[in-house]
Amino acid sequence: MKCTSNYRWLLVSGASVLALSIGAPLAVAQAGPAADPDRDVVVIVGQTIEETLPQELSQYGSDLEVIESEEIRNNVYVDAQQAMQMKVPGLFVAPRGGPFSYMDISLQGSRTQDMLLLVDGVRINNRLYSTTMSDTLPASMIDRVEVLKGGQSLFYGTASAAGVINFVTRGYTDDFNGQVTVGGDANDSLHIDAYARGKAGPGNYVMYASQDKSNGFEVFDKFGASTTDHDRSFDVNTYGGKYRIELAANLSIDARYHHVDARMDNLNPRVIAYSKNERDEDIYSIGVNYDPADWVQFQVKGYWHDWDSTYTTIRNQLANNGAGPGVAAQVVTDLNTFWGFWDSGINALAKITPGGPFEYIVGYDFQKYSGRDDVLLIKQQEEEVNSPYLQIRSTDQLIKNATFAVGVRYNETSGAKKTIWNASGRYDFMPGLHAQANIGTSFLLPTAEQLYAVDPFSTIGNADLEPEEAENLNVGLGGEINAGAGPVFSWEATYFSRDIDNRIQFLDCLSPGDPGYSPAVDCSILFPDVPTSAYDEGFYGNLPGTVEVRGFEVQGQVDFGNGFSAGASYTDAESKVQGGSQLARVPRSYGKIGGAYDAEAWGAGVSALWVGELNTASLPVSNDHPNGGPLNYGDYIVVDLAAHVFLDADRKHKLTARLENALDEEYATSLGSSSPIAGYDTAPRLLFRNRGVPQTLHVTYSYGF
Repeated sequence: MKCTSNYRWLLVSGASVLALSIGAPLAVAQAGPAADPDRDVVVIVGQTIEETLPQELSQYGSDLEVIESEEIRNNVYVDAQQAMQMKVPGLFVAPRGGPFSYMDISLQGSRTQDMLLLVDGVRINNRLYSTTMSDTLPASMIDRVEVLKGGQSLFYGTASAAGVINFVTRGYTDDFNGQVTVGGDANDSLHIDAYARGKAGPGNYVMYASQDKSNGFEVFDKFGASTTDHDRSFDVNTYGGKYRIELAANLSIDARYHHVDARMDNLNPRVIAYSKNERDEDIYSIGVNYDPADWVQFQVKGYWHDWDSTYTTIRNQLANNGAGPGVAAQVVTDLNTFWGFWDSGINALAKITPGGPFEYIVGYDFQKYSGRDDVLLIKQQEEEVNSPYLQIRSTDQLIKNATFAVGVRYNETSGAKKTIWNASGRYDFMPGLHAQANIGTSFLLPTAEQLYAVDPFSTIGNADLEPEEAENLNVGLGGEINAGAGPVFSWEATYFSRDIDNRIQFLDCLSPGDPGYSPAVDCSILFPDVPTSAYDEGFYGNLPGTVEVRGFEVQGQVDFGNGFSAGASYTDAESKVQGGSQLARVPRSYGKIGGAYDAEAWGAGVSALWVGELNTASLPVSNDHPNGGPLNYGDYIVVDLAAHVFLDADRKHKLTARLENALDEEYATSLGSSSPIAGYDTAPRLLFRNRGVPQTLHVTYSYGF
């Protein structure tokens, strides 16, 4: 574990937390506790159709997982990815470089691009690249994380073939309250956040802000002699707010704004002296909610998501034309080079409950997208998506102990049209025992990179790509055992299946005489206007064959009723192309287990993550990998220990600590191969691993008001 003298106080504070956790009942007065700001009370009852949609879908057969803010703060999670990595059953998360980095994510055997991420209902998936998601979301802004499993394209559109993750910011209250938190960790990190909320004038407001700054740790296990910057640092600044005004008992307006200003290292194990990715992100939304009668609700929401990034790279040039030893010069290869996109749209939604055996959800989704990349040479491109949809739901007047829903969505873009459908339902055999199912189709539109990229060295986009198509099925059986005044045990077992056709993948450009050549992979025929230098690499195309995902998930939770609680989950997912091996970077099996004790004035918990074997895509031949091909990695266990204590009887002052990776497990979150770069570093190809976060102590102090 890295621990400089500047952070010895963190170790002392951590030891103090553990000691206080044991002695807190003796030290804290027995006066009645005041409300804990982490535990939302007096939340305004009025909620929009969009806000209640995940909970409603769970009543009609979709599986929903929720992580609350109290659990996030009691574990001192730095960003949203850490919270999901350790806490969401069935979800695999592997950050590439610690907090605030790109990640691999898999829900019930999915690929990363099969997941849709939202902030307060606004999609944040980057249509320029499918892998840029939640690398700038601090955990402190989150009120809860909602994870809907299974295909969800009916309401959420593209990129939700395996599920949807919605990061919900702090909720409204009538009572004024808030919190200020400061802290740090043993990787030379600093954290500060604050929020306040209450009533102002005729409406309610929420304001929040945070800063996360770190010198980081060595993210690769190997570095070439040409890289002199080894620690991945970051500086992420976030602020936002929202205001909701009730114009009448049945009419309200909700306006929201979220901003991120970040600078993060963009490291490589070869030739890097300095590389920064600077981010400027804004999300605006405004919604009008109108309930003209007790049997109908309307919501119209407009949004604008502006995602701009620039990066600057200074390369080390080894002496002797890259042969070394020693650095002879430094060369600026990128200076504030731009890549980014904006995404705007309007969502209109109506819920009609006329009474009788059925109710209806009718919606229209309009999205307008534009993106540009000055490195991949994606010129400014625009795309519009128009999508009407309808869902019909049963009520208890039809079948008292059963619910079901069917729906259809039509999607039209400038390059493709697609109609998908969904059916789901839940049946309660008796109190404490139910079955549920979710079946349907989904789709994944090509990204701007896949459509339009013209990289003079590696990548050719293909404007004729078709959307990927998916068929999905989730079937579950669950229940709850309540032994009166004793423990409450809940459980769920789920079988899932997903087939993906029209798979989009990178293909090699081949020339006459190459093995496997055909005109279908001859880039000089397919892309006559593209520079011939790109033909040495490849292009994006729709492949034959089906990606097949088959697996199951089991989970259980128990609340002993005396402050102790525990939970565990296990997922087994076979994800492969027909007749092939497990998909790259998708684990076959993984599990999570945890327990906590909450004595009101103090608490402690443990969380453990086990990830089975993973494999890479095919890697080139190198000294470390003489035969080339895929490599296995994974097979690791990460254990976190956490504790918190309130320092006063009013529970306003709180000290929290987490020992991340308590066993100091050395594990890889991904593998890569770095090739020689002519004129800079001509050393042989280097096989490297992205390291998981080493043993790290996090400590925070918070004051609630």
